Amino acid sequence: MSNVTVNISFQDSLLKEIDKTAKKEHRSRSELLREAVRLYIQRQRQWEELFLLGDRLTAEKQLTLRDVEDEIRAVRTKNGRS
Repeated sequence: MSNVTVNISFQDSLLKEIDKTAKKEHRSRSELLREAVRLYIQRQRQWEELFLLGDRLTAEKQLTLRDVEDEIRAVRTKNGRS
């Protein structure tokens, strides 16, 4: 797998935080940013899968949006949250 160099812009304050974190973790700025992007993509895929599962279950059980909202409300009430 080959590497490609890209140019991206950051606000000064964010770049300082990136560099501070990279130094603290004894890694390069590029390595830190690659890991951050990998984790972001992984998290987005997990959310996509979760929403697809929700859509599938909703269709299988023929649930309406109202049914889902009522269930969420019931669980939050049971757990002491509104």
